[in-house]
Amino acid sequence: MKALCWHGKNDVRYDTVPDPEIEHPRDAIVNVSSCAICGSDLHLYDHFIPGMESGDVLGHEFMGEVMEVGSETKNLKVGDRVVVPFTIFCGECEQCRRGNYSVCERSNRNKSLADKVFGHGGAGLFGYSHLTGGYAGGQAEYVRVPFADTTHIKVPDTLTDEQVLFLGDIFPTGWQAAVQCDIQPTDTVVIWGAGPVGQFCIRSAVLLGARQVVVIDNVPERLSMAEAGGAITINFDHESVLGRLQDLTNGKGPEKCIDAVGLEAHVTRTPDSVYDRVKQAMMMESDRAHVLREMIYVCRPAGVLSIPGVYGGLVDKIPMGALMNKGLTVRTGQTHVNRWTDDLLRRIDEGQIDPSFVITHSVGLDQGPEMYKTFREKQDGCVKVILKP
Repeated sequence: MKALCWHGKNDVRYDTVPDPEIEHPRDAIVNVSSCAICGSDLHLYDHFIPGMESGDVLGHEFMGEVMEVGSETKNLKVGDRVVVPFTIFCGECEQCRRGNYSVCERSNRNKSLADKVFGHGGAGLFGYSHLTGGYAGGQAEYVRVPFADTTHIKVPDTLTDEQVLFLGDIFPTGWQAAVQCDIQPTDTVVIWGAGPVGQFCIRSAVLLGARQVVVIDNVPERLSMAEAGGAITINFDHESVLGRLQDLTNGKGPEKCIDAVGLEAHVTRTPDSVYDRVKQAMMMESDRAHVLREMIYVCRPAGVLSIPGVYGGLVDKIPMGALMNKGLTVRTGQTHVNRWTDDLLRRIDEGQIDPSFVITHSVGLDQGPEMYKTFREKQDGCVKVILKP
């Protein structure tokens, strides 16, 4: 089959790889109908996430038709249409029973390696390094889905791929980030980053009843999309983030802050961002933490910081004194996708939201390597790329 494979920094290729096979009775093979390039895939593209090996199949946002099932996969059958969540989960361990699917205790087949890096590793993830199991991803014609009897979301034929594909990652990721904020009707919610996850943070905060939603970015097309979703926009290239937030909150600061950027903050003019670039170049720091520092600084005392943005290693100069003395609550983590998808699928079906608004590019899988470059450089106002095998 054909797939998009990682071969090093900024090197994604359209390769021929072996077809997947059933390896365990709870497996299924899915024929991919649509997949996507996620913003967090760019961290792999830029080689900021450890544990990648040349030839690894990328992709963790995908859906399609079940082609084959293992003997113990009883609630899926050939022909079922499914979205596959990026988190692989067994449904039986202590964490899964609590709905904490992204920290499933059984699905990461390289858990001992992840334990050494993180203290305790999380769940297996599709197409996202050998620290999370080394599973082949979904930017491919076919995918083996482990624990397929739990790791799936059945979707109706009445909805298009474009409407339901993002149930596998960015829609529930944005939703969880907003839910973690415990949004109240009087709250100002500020979101750093108007990329795909940031766009769903905006829509989620609006649906959850925030008084005002503010988004910070510097790409005009993304800011325009954010404004269409009900957000007040701040272009950090043209105005002071701190000054504008003071104006919007009567000097008190926002109650809730969401980091939808993660480890590759691209601000270049501030002293801390210059510091990060130098430390990163000297291999003394792996992640650029400008957004985290800014959120801690501007957030109202007793506020909440929600962090769906991906971090992969070490950050420096975090203002712990401000974090502690202001009594801020920090909530983060990979998304517990299936905790939210029943509700979100209902909202899509009822017309409360059409997730396809975020799509700006739809191309064949063979154009994937070029689209990685386009997405990285945000050419043509790129927000979300859909690939069709």
